[in-house]
Amino acid sequence: MKFRGLLAAVVVLLILAGVLYWSEHRKTPETASTATPASPAILKLDPAAITSITVKQRGAPPVTLVRSGAANWQIIAPSAFPADNSVVSAMLSSLAPLISQRLVEDKAADLSQYGLTDPTLELDVTTKDNKTTRLLLGDDTPTGDATYVALAGDPRLFTAASYLKTSLNKSLTDLRDKRLLPVDAASVSSIDLTRKDQTIGFARVQNGWQIEKPASYRTDNFQVDDLLQQLTGAKWDPAVSPDDAAKAWPKATPVATAKLTGSSGADTLDVRNDKDGYYAKSSAMPGTWKIDSSAASSLDQDLTRTLDDFRSKQLFDFGYADPEKIEYHAGATSLLLTRSGTNWLSSGKKMDSASVENLVTALRDLAATKFLDTGFTTPQIEVTVTSNSGKRVESVQFQNTTDGGIAKREDGPSLYSLDPVTIKGLTDAVAGIKPAATAKK
Repeated sequence: MKFRGLLAAVVVLLILAGVLYWSEHRKTPETASTATPASPAILKLDPAAITSITVKQRGAPPVTLVRSGAANWQIIAPSAFPADNSVVSAMLSSLAPLISQRLVEDKAADLSQYGLTDPTLELDVTTKDNKTTRLLLGDDTPTGDATYVALAGDPRLFTAASYLKTSLNKSLTDLRDKRLLPVDAASVSSIDLTRKDQTIGFARVQNGWQIEKPASYRTDNFQVDDLLQQLTGAKWDPAVSPDDAAKAWPKATPVATAKLTGSSGADTLDVRNDKDGYYAKSSAMPGTWKIDSSAASSLDQDLTRTLDDFRSKQLFDFGYADPEKIEYHAGATSLLLTRSGTNWLSSGKKMDSASVENLVTALRDLAATKFLDTGFTTPQIEVTVTSNSGKRVESVQFQNTTDGGIAKREDGPSLYSLDPVTIKGLTDAVAGIKPAATAKK
């Protein structure tokens, strides 16, 4: 009896296993028709091999772009304009490769029901071998998360993620370079900034910038770099037509005119403002334009800086470089520090590195609160710092005053007004210099 019961259990188990295997491996017609195949590539192109792109939007003139360099593009139709290289680069990224969401049909008989006989968007992409591929984007799928896609001459019908249409469906305005001065900032060799009756002229030098007009002054490189960045990055507002901007121009108040000179010649930007915003005329493009609000306030801040705002208020230029020698003279107090590797020496004795670094920091932080024309007579302190392997030697004299001090560099007539805290920080740092502690045995 026990053997028969065990045999019956084995038979039932085998039957159940067979049913399970059959149910897992059998495909009903419904299951077979709805199974999602692997997502095949619609298009495989090398972005570097693409030489031209024509964007055809339904109801709009075609826009044709041609490559004018490794990463530069030019619009040649319907008119000639510089292209926004970042927008074109994003389009190329969407095409390399272009992967479908799924293959709908191997041989689609009627593309009209998918919006592909009169597509919403067509991209004609030409490569170095003069082959042109026509990419067609039609209607959105009923679920709205995909778009029907096909290639002209290819019977296959695909769907692709809906963001593909967004990334490729670019108008002439989208594709245009909206910079008012489409100039490479690195190629600019001089800047002239004119406000009312004053022109501030900057010239690029080996270590940054130099003010040359109205006179030669040490320059705050950060401020000039920021000015150049704002000028070459300012964009026009596509929401305001040049005709509307031209109507506002005569009543707007002049702000400044900037002239950039570089390897490709000179370009100018004339800026005005009124209660509705900022407007500009650029030599790089005809017409009058409203400046995009995101850039307008920063540009205005740079254009309205005074001459003193662009001057360097730092007393020493060695910056974050480690000096090799520091000389300090104040009445009967004289100090000579020389660096040897990571050690500082004075009269052959090793000095406490932390105390010397405090002095280096104090010298590095010395900065004027404003500039003066007169008042410097008899200096009480003189500091000389040698850096850059002996190539940079800077000497500064200090005169104590009732409200702080006045400093004068050896290499120019500029006078720097210092507050009492700055002067005290220097003298306290000198007083804190001490020999290195002797190691205990």
